[in-house]
Amino acid sequence: MICIRNGLVYDAVHEYPEILDILIDNGKIVKMGTLLDVPSECEIIDASGYNVYPGFVDAHSHLGTSGSGIGFEGNDTNEMTDILTPHLRAIDCIEPMDISFKEAREGGVTTVCTGPGSANVVGGTFITMKTVGKRVDDMVINECAAMKCAFGENPKRCYKDKNNSSRMATASKLREILFKTREYDAKLQASDKGKKPAFDMKLHAMLPVLHREIPLKVHAHRADDIFTALRIAKEFNVRLTLEHVTDGSLIVDDLAKEQVMLAVGPSFGHRSKFELRNKSFKTPGDLANAGCHVSIITDAPVIPQQYLRLCAGLAVKDGMKEFDALKAITINAAEHAGVAHRVGSLEVGKDADIVIMDGSVFESTAKVIATYIDGKQVA
Repeated sequence: MICIRNGLVYDAVHEYPEILDILIDNGKIVKMGTLLDVPSECEIIDASGYNVYPGFVDAHSHLGTSGSGIGFEGNDTNEMTDILTPHLRAIDCIEPMDISFKEAREGGVTTVCTGPGSANVVGGTFITMKTVGKRVDDMVINECAAMKCAFGENPKRCYKDKNNSSRMATASKLREILFKTREYDAKLQASDKGKKPAFDMKLHAMLPVLHREIPLKVHAHRADDIFTALRIAKEFNVRLTLEHVTDGSLIVDDLAKEQVMLAVGPSFGHRSKFELRNKSFKTPGDLANAGCHVSIITDAPVIPQQYLRLCAGLAVKDGMKEFDALKAITINAAEHAGVAHRVGSLEVGKDADIVIMDGSVFESTAKVIATYIDGKQVA
């Protein structure tokens, strides 16, 4: 049992912080309050003068899919042999002992939703996981968090010589697999024992999308791509989240009406392609001010995972409210990744994923003093 005492607690639930004690037992937060009575054998962590935050959550990362300081032999982010690969699973390529996980923990990042890149129209499933451990099976919160799909320049570029040189073709490929999945599902539902259709691994992997059990995790920068994704999702009655949303400030009113979860970023760095021309740290604040559900993301390793909080700070610098920015890397990100029942805020019953800092999370000079995952100090 551990008690973190007298820290200024930013719980990501209430807008303003409060000096509180946090009692932890068996990896969970069991009590929060002032001057808590604790057993004599309880370990006391004095957080006086420090800020205490929930562990930071990145709703869109590729952490663990591409090794640090290594080339082809360590890069498992994209399988560029087929434009439709829904049967691929991120859990099968994660390297938990890559140094990037250690750096993530040192930056206070305790949970990530990570998975395939955006080369393919459909790329495979993302995994939501903790950032500590040696075996990915022991780090998983949800091994099938979302199905990655992509619009825009990436699938056009990667498959321009394979019948996908236009946005029309990209949309048709997604529609095609959704139509086929719907047909496959109907045959499964209608079949008598022993008369089921031949097993199709790709279509079987798409069934959770069709059944609305997981969302399509839609890579879309440009406004027209965003609207195409929304159109197809409505056509097939599937859930989706929008990832990157670079043109978000141009279509704020539309996105506010849609009430779709938005993961904005990576906003730091060079505009490396035309569809990033409107990239700005103003976008998260513009969307949040309009009432949108906003997460801030690194798209690691595009931005190294440990700098998630730096991205939130830059969004604050460009007008985002501090409470909105905190939620964007904690509870909103956890909701986006489908794991808010366990992480993303400091509340009784949730995992004891906690970050102690010597200043504001939004200040680049502030240091992470300690990171806890499941009640154990990991950095």
